[in-house]
Parts: sequence; C-alpha cells; structure tokens
Amino acid sequence: MAYTQNDFKKGQPRWCPGCGDHFFLASLHRAMAEIGVDPWNTAVISGIGCSSRLPHYMATYGMNTIHGRAAAIATGAKVANPNLTVWQVSGDGDGLAIGGNHFIHANRRNINLNMILLNNRIYGLTKGQYSPTSPRGFVSKSSPYGTVEDPFRPAELCFGARGHFFARAVATDAPGTIEVLKAAYEHKGASVCEILQNCVIFNNGTHDAVYDKAGRAKNAIYLKHGEKMLFGENNEYGIVQDGFGVKAVKLGEDGYTEADVLIHDAKCEDNTLQLKLAEMEWPVALGVIRDVEAPTYDDSVTAQIEEVKAQKKYHNFAELLETNDIWEVK
Repeated sequence: MAYTQNDFKKGQPRWCPGCGDHFFLASLHRAMAEIGVDPWNTAVISGIGCSSRLPHYMATYGMNTIHGRAAAIATGAKVANPNLTVWQVSGDGDGLAIGGNHFIHANRRNINLNMILLNNRIYGLTKGQYSPTSPRGFVSKSSPYGTVEDPFRPAELCFGARGHFFARAVATDAPGTIEVLKAAYEHKGASVCEILQNCVIFNNGTHDAVYDKAGRAKNAIYLKHGEKMLFGENNEYGIVQDGFGVKAVKLGEDGYTEADVLIHDAKCEDNTLQLKLAEMEWPVALGVIRDVEAPTYDDSVTAQIEEVKAQKKYHNFAELLETNDIWEVK
C-alpha cells in the first residue's frame, strides 16, 4: 500500500513557532510515507522534553514515557515484538543526561532501534538550563557565569559505545533529514541520527552556520559513501589526510588537487576516520557517517529463545506442569 505523509499525521503540534521540532516532524512524516511501513506496525517512543511530545502527533502506536528512559522502553517493545518498527525520539538533555546510560547500552547491544537525537544544546521544556551538549562557557539559567564543563559530542559517545550507525542532519534541511531517516531504517541494528536544531526561545542561533541553505553550502559537507569528499558552493574544497587525522583544503592551493581528496567509506569497520569526520568543526559533516552491519541484540535474543525451547521437554506452562509427578485430588 502506498502512503502519504498525511497517513502519519495526527493532532495539532504544540511547539513554539519556529521550533526545530516542527521541521523535523514534517520530515519524519514524509520519510515514513516513503519507507512504507504500515502505521500499525510502527511505534514512536519518547522520554520527556519538548521533542518528546512528538509521539502525540503521529498516527502510529506511540508512548510519551518517562525522563531519560525512552531507549529502555523502546528496547522492551522491540524485543517483545521483533516485527515492530520502533523509532525512539529524545532531546540532548533527555537522551544524554538522565538517559545517557540507556543511550550507550542501546548502542552497545546493537538493538534494532531508530534512535533520533534532537540536539538544540539546551533544556527547553524546563526553561533554559544548559545541557550535556552545551559548549564550555555557555551562559544559561543554571550557569549564569558560564558552564565550566566540556560537552558530550554525540558521535564520539555513539562510537565509544561501539555504535554501528551514525548520521547527522539539520532540522531545516528536509531532503537531508529524510535521507538519513531512510538510511537509519534500512540499517539493521541501533541507528543514531543527530538532528541539529535551534531552540528559538532559549538558544536561538546555536546552529546558525548550517541552519539555512546558503550556510550549508559554505559550512557543511554532505558525505556520500563511495564518493569524493568535496564541498563548497562550487566544490572548491575537499577533505584530505592530515597525519592521523583529516583537514579541509582549497583545491589548487598548496599543491592540492582533487586526486588528494579522500573517498568516504561509511562501511569501514574501523571507525577512526569516520570519527574524525564527525568531529570536524568546519565543515560540519552531514549525511551518513558510519553504517556497518553487525549482529543485533533482538535477533540474538530471539534465536537464543528458540534454541533453548528446542532443547526443553516443555514449551509452555501447561507442558511444564506435566513434566513432574501429577496427583489428582478428588
């Protein structure tokens, strides 16, 4: 059956005008329509926060759960019903602070979840406290003199937890967002999509360098597996090897030519180069950065259950009762 984005819409979204959540929700509706999984075979599960209101606006199964526990509940849903397509939506505070433990272990276990991290570098719902992704020195209601902490970098955290899929998009870039969402669905295992978005009330402008099309043309690179890493308004820049790292160069300067530009390999099991790309401050890497197949937790659990059942004399509770001596009391 062919679906349209309207088949996945429900209710009237209640976010501040201009919030990045509006942009992302529209892209998610379109991505789900293009993916084509039935709404009744889809679940959207969130924690607490502005972004976590999203399940209310999805015509699918959904749960707006408790703070930081979206990944745990999504894991239960997926293991209990392996055929269910599960999307987990969290903000940077909900997902990486109180939910940080669940985030790393969902990646480590490689549970077949589509994990969306909406990163605006602030706590919005609780009115403007700094979050785990706020930069050092960031002034907020909970850090009036500037935070003295270094932030999490979501890609680094994902890779450190042995994550096998990481992608990044900008909320205002619908084609780019839809592309990474579809790639996340196609990946079998835990997929993490970091979505860069502004909070127009408490942290407006945090991603200004790439938030509009003109900014992305100058300050972002769209990574494509198997293609040269070129960027710029006229592809005048490229990513080249720099010792054990990478750097951006302008072609034609210092002897660099297109032949020196690296080819993106999202499938490489060694994540060293992928992490270097994900951590670049300029240009900002967008698209699928890592996409490596590995055994999934839910498949392994299901296989283990079937293996153990085959070895047992009983396969349900009634058979269990009949495995020992039975007395009939009259």
